[in-house]
Amino acid sequence: MKVALLTDCYLPRLGGIEVQSHDLARHLVELGHEVEVFTATPGPDGELHGEITVVDGIPVHRLAISLPWELPVNPLAPRELRRRLTGGGFDVAHVQTGVVSPFAWDSTRVTLGLGLPTAMTWHCMLGPVAPGFGALGFVRRWAAKGAAMSAVSAVAAQPLRDLVGPSASVSVLPNGIDVGRWRPAPTPSSSVQNAPPPASSSVQNAPLRLVTAMRLAARKRPRALVELVARAERLAGPGSFSLTIFGEGPDRGRVESYLANNGIDWVSLPGRVPRVELRSRYAAADVYVSPTALESFGIAALEARTSGLPVLGRSGSGIGEFVTHGEGGLIVQDDAAMAGALAGLAADRERVAAMRRWNLEHHPDQDWSHVAALAVAEYERAIALSSVPGRR
Repeated sequence: MKVALLTDCYLPRLGGIEVQSHDLARHLVELGHEVEVFTATPGPDGELHGEITVVDGIPVHRLAISLPWELPVNPLAPRELRRRLTGGGFDVAHVQTGVVSPFAWDSTRVTLGLGLPTAMTWHCMLGPVAPGFGALGFVRRWAAKGAAMSAVSAVAAQPLRDLVGPSASVSVLPNGIDVGRWRPAPTPSSSVQNAPPPASSSVQNAPLRLVTAMRLAARKRPRALVELVARAERLAGPGSFSLTIFGEGPDRGRVESYLANNGIDWVSLPGRVPRVELRSRYAAADVYVSPTALESFGIAALEARTSGLPVLGRSGSGIGEFVTHGEGGLIVQDDAAMAGALAGLAADRERVAAMRRWNLEHHPDQDWSHVAALAVAEYERAIALSSVPGRR
């Protein structure tokens, strides 16, 4: 089938929706489908006003205008989008949306108005804004018109189900990764059955090497992470931890100031690194830590878990979709519990090694071969919903 993939943000911007949309398009093409992307993100050379760039063989319609900081917003896009979709011969539209996604929402109005079967995936936790969305009623109206609604995790889907009501269903369409890319390369001295060995006394006395990858922004809580690890160090003793935070964002300065003001020298901020390098960095770490409470999925945590790292995350987040407490990691209630759990792991390296072995022996379900098939099933559901009398 021919798919129109619609998203506010796309490459060359880097982030969860951007990378997921690109990877989904690529895997749909590998399955034999035809995909074109429509976005409000300028191209790599500043392409705007509907110029088409090609990214990994996939046409990308840049329905963007020149704005400060290249904001992916274009209130003038719907008319041109309608024209291109009308003449494009598309079988289905797939809208990617977050809490604030003006282009995605305009796109949904356009596709439903054209009678084009529409799947809509929510990449966010709606909790804080759900009452406002409920009062405005637009999400329920889209579902009533036949939009096939999905969210990236069960915890993200529940508030969406409350919004659309009992007359519409909400699926879970998880984010995907290339599991094979993140699995550690086998070596003669290390295999899933033969690694790692129980912790030696020298390893037990070394700092527990913590790692995370996040956008350095308030919602991801990078400073709170440093504070809770400092709390864990007070419990476990000086020199118990090192922490590496990969990523960039507006809160870098706040984190650096906190480190300087408190004399903390065991935190490293190397910035954003390519995914191929991130895998090797994970291989040199002990535990992945995610302090984000409103995490709808947690792609970076899934990648770390696939590489073998035990994952420490928050209850009520999407991380619970692929981490079972006590097996491949730990799921805790709050920052105090996370600090206590870290102190416990610093004193029990054999438990860290056991969780790593479990992760290496159990592949996650969110491989792209499975997720792309789920996406196609959503498209078929959207096509079926569009044919129901009274939906339009």
